[in-house]
Order: sequence, then structure tokens, then C-alpha cells
Amino acid sequence: MTHQVPTLSLKAYTAGDAAQRQIFADELMRGLQDFGFIILTDHGISTDLLAHAYGMAEAVFALPDETKRRYAKPRVGYTPFGVEHAKDYGHPDLKEFWQIGQEPVAGAVGEDFPENVWPAEVPGFREAYLDLFEALNETGVMVLRALAPKLGLDEHHFDPLVKRGNSILRVLHYPPLAPDVDPRCVRSAAHEDINLITIMVAAKGAGLELLDRDGTWLPVETEPTNLIVDTGDMLARMTNFVLPATTHRVVNPKGPNIDRYSMPFFMHPTPQTSLKVIPSCVGDGEKMPEITAGDYLDERLREIGLAT
Repeated sequence: MTHQVPTLSLKAYTAGDAAQRQIFADELMRGLQDFGFIILTDHGISTDLLAHAYGMAEAVFALPDETKRRYAKPRVGYTPFGVEHAKDYGHPDLKEFWQIGQEPVAGAVGEDFPENVWPAEVPGFREAYLDLFEALNETGVMVLRALAPKLGLDEHHFDPLVKRGNSILRVLHYPPLAPDVDPRCVRSAAHEDINLITIMVAAKGAGLELLDRDGTWLPVETEPTNLIVDTGDMLARMTNFVLPATTHRVVNPKGPNIDRYSMPFFMHPTPQTSLKVIPSCVGDGEKMPEITAGDYLDERLREIGLAT
């Protein structure tokens, strides 16, 4: 195993022939097993949209603190600096963020999405992030379609679970470190993601590291127009840890003490989805009890300080 997160072209799957699609699926499976992460190029999301979304991020986090706090709401909207912490770690992360979920559809059966919160002070914010949410959601569907047959499932197995899933687009801001910062605090302490998969627009600024299988920390760096994909806890449970969720973190700046922005899309299934182990992954027995995605999410949000 080389100590470099593999880079794959999504176009090989979306526009390739049968052989190219198979190679992509094989490399995707291998990358997630070996690293828990892959880098995705040729994903089809407009670079203009990505640049525009980052501009919106800089604008919204430049608002006065009292203005941002007016948009604080559970699960969506603004979460102030120093609120979230990693599971079982008592020191807060050095970040603030804004979350966007599925737009509720009037009369939709079985859905209970909170109303998104939009900053009136930043024109175009809503449009930019709804467009990005949709684009990242479609990218996630494609990744799961490539992965499903490797798990003994129909290519479209995940489609109905995630197209209107409980997914969240998080717009993150890590401000420059204050001179008196607690040395035990980091931008994002070591953790695993909660969801099925995360699709993150490569950040403006270094700092992301994964815990390699040999116990060393490996930087995950790529061009800001690429996407970084990793396995979350929900998919780890569903695959009986055939695809483990990899511990990762965002370290404090080692060079210039500057702002860092990133935009991870946490792809969730519907809350009713069972996280029961996929039949092809049972092996010698299920390692974790069955639970629904909604119950598991609630449990984990309490553990990281985002719910009571």
C-alpha cells in the first residue's frame, strides 16, 4: 500500500465503458478499505459554483457575531465558535459553521426536515448553497452506485435512501488562532464522520490529516477544485466494518496563521433507514446491533455537543 490517498476520475464511471466503470469501482473499494478516503476529479461540479460558494462563505462569517447568532438553530443555520467537540474529547473545536439541509417539500410523506436559515445580509447565499447541495448530492449518488455492486447490492440500492436523505452541507470557518488559545484545542479534533459518506470540497487551506492504518497521520491535500470522499460510521456499520470509518482531524496551522474554509457534504440516508449489516458483509456475525439512521444520528449529535 502506497502512503498516498488515491485520486480517481468520476468521469471514468459516469462516461466510461464497462471496463472503465469496473476499474473505477475496484479502485474506489480499495481506496476506502486501505485509507477510508479517496480524492475525486472530473466530478462535473462547476468550478465557478465552487468559487462562488467560497466567496459566500467568506462573506457570511465576516458578519458581526451578534448578527450570526440570530441565525442559530438546531441542525441548520449557524453554530457559534467553540460549540462542537469531538466524541469523548472535552475541549471544543476551533471552528464555527453554517449548515444547510434538504429543502422541505410541502405535503411530503415521511419527511421532517427543519426549515433552512438564510442570512439576509448576504445576497445570493441561499441560491449558491442550494445549487451546491444538489450537485454534491448527485455526486454522492454516483459514488454509491459505483460502490453498491462491490457490496453485493444492486447498483441503485442506495438511490431511494439518499436522494431525499437527512443530508447536511456544512460551511466551515476556522479563524486564525487567538494568542491565548488553549493548547489542548485544535481546529477539529480527531473524529470519524457520522454519516454514510462525506463529500468535501477540498478546503482553502491545509490541515486535514487521516490516521493511516499503520498509526501515522497522513496529510490529505489536493487542488481546491477537487472533492475528497470518506466513509462515515453509518456505512461502516452497514458493511460490518469491511469499509471502516477512518479517524481524521484538522490540525492547527503550522505556517501562516490564517483563516481556513471548507465545505463538507455529509450524506445521510432517510432517518427510517436501517443500519442493519448488508448480507454480503455478515461474515462471522454482525459486530453491532441494528439501529435506524435517525436514532444513531441523534445519539451521536448528543455525544459531540450538538444536541441535548
